[in-house]
Amino acid sequence: MSFQLDKKQRVNEILKCGNDPSYFLNNYARISHPLHGLILFNTYNFQDVLLNEFNDYRFNVILKARQLGISTITAGYIVWMMLFHRDKAILVMATKFATAGNLVKKVKNIMRNVPTWLQISNISVDNRNSFELSNGSSIKAASTSGDAGRSEALSLLVLDEAAHIDGLDELWTGLYPTLSTGGRCIALSTPNGVGNWFHKTCSDAQTGANNFNLTTLAWDSHPDRDGDWFKKETRNMSKRQIAQELECNFNTSGETVIDPDCMEWLLSNVKEPKYRTGFDRNFWIWEEFDPTCNYLMVADVARGDGADYSTFHLVKLETLEVVGEYQGKPTLDMFANMLNQVGREFGGCMLVVENNNIGYSVLNKLTDYDYPNLYHSIKSTHEYIEQYQADIRNSAVPGFTTTMKTRPLIVAKLEEFIRNKLIRVYSSRTINEMKTFIWKNGKPQAMRGYHDDLIIALAIACWVRDTALQANARELNYQKAFVGAIYTAKTTLNTQIKGQPGYKKDNIFDKISDAKNLYDQYKWIIK
Repeated sequence: MSFQLDKKQRVNEILKCGNDPSYFLNNYARISHPLHGLILFNTYNFQDVLLNEFNDYRFNVILKARQLGISTITAGYIVWMMLFHRDKAILVMATKFATAGNLVKKVKNIMRNVPTWLQISNISVDNRNSFELSNGSSIKAASTSGDAGRSEALSLLVLDEAAHIDGLDELWTGLYPTLSTGGRCIALSTPNGVGNWFHKTCSDAQTGANNFNLTTLAWDSHPDRDGDWFKKETRNMSKRQIAQELECNFNTSGETVIDPDCMEWLLSNVKEPKYRTGFDRNFWIWEEFDPTCNYLMVADVARGDGADYSTFHLVKLETLEVVGEYQGKPTLDMFANMLNQVGREFGGCMLVVENNNIGYSVLNKLTDYDYPNLYHSIKSTHEYIEQYQADIRNSAVPGFTTTMKTRPLIVAKLEEFIRNKLIRVYSSRTINEMKTFIWKNGKPQAMRGYHDDLIIALAIACWVRDTALQANARELNYQKAFVGAIYTAKTTLNTQIKGQPGYKKDNIFDKISDAKNLYDQYKWIIK
């Protein structure tokens, strides 16, 4: 087409392209296709909409499925921005330098294949992961591990795969001032669980709580994808992978400890408590005390630095329902008093208190209150010991000890209970913690800036239910069996010696003797 255009027409085309990025890309931009080589861009409708939003909004966050060409359309927009505008400073950031570098490479390839007459600015400085045009516009790649971009004013910041950038909350605090002179931001990513900067930004954008424009593009945004394509694509994918790569589902994506299917089941059980009580109204109750049932109460005491919460769960053992829950920041004496009162109100149920850090202070208070059913364990272990034995054992300590050894055990037990649908949780607070409870460096822990106090208390409850209480039940069965054996032995022993444990009054010899005595006593009547 270009060879048919005279000078005036070319000027008009340059003006059209400069005013409309979609027109420019569809008519003059070429991209590399893996099968067909260099082809004209030919944008889809959803990509054209995205280009307009890049222009209309300073801040854009894109929640996307994979393989929609969003990175490519972003690269095309950057080419348009650099080519038709002077002195634009663009920074592409990602977790890995190579990821950011790939986007810069796409920009460079599109730039080089623009018709010569349309290249109103040429590449003057060309490096592997950066380049600069003769009009002063430039682009460079950077990883989030460094401090690139923090000291310079940016025209456009691109956060590629933003959900996977660790610590982006802190990074954004440093990067945001670089956009204060009118700079723009494009954050794009597939979901990666909840609680991270990308999830919070998307959620706030949806409610209008920030200045980001949210665009959600699931797998079916592409006009060439249908149900058959989805079935074929997901044939060998897990639920978590489908949620993350195709469905734009935050809740069932990411590396959460709880499986996505289980998370959906947990969310379906959430309901409002019947009562919100306590001095701070943070004690939630779903069911009143039932004197015919047994309960277990497990507490996690805050460290005391004000950063985390003191929590407890009330579990009805017959149904394994969490019928009560507390999360707050009371003083130690207030928390101990609350545990004492609630525990007694629920039948003097077994009370398990994590004895880490200042947990001992709460346990000492409960001992002063003479709480009747405190959980004890062998010192430096997680081995349960009954309270009557604990009173005579120097090695026994009140409470449960969470260590590097016991933490994975109790978390695994919680996951097992949830996976098998053995425990029912109604609290939105607990389930929200589970959304941000992830595997990090092979360890189960809360995401940075989030809490797991309710989770740990619930995990201890599952562990105690499956170990200590089952041990109690087995001991009780052994005692019953022993007593039964003694009883059986007593009733089958046939001795003629009166006064002995095995003597039976109703044996055949006694009956004969009694009959003879009766005859001798009353024979006069017969006569």
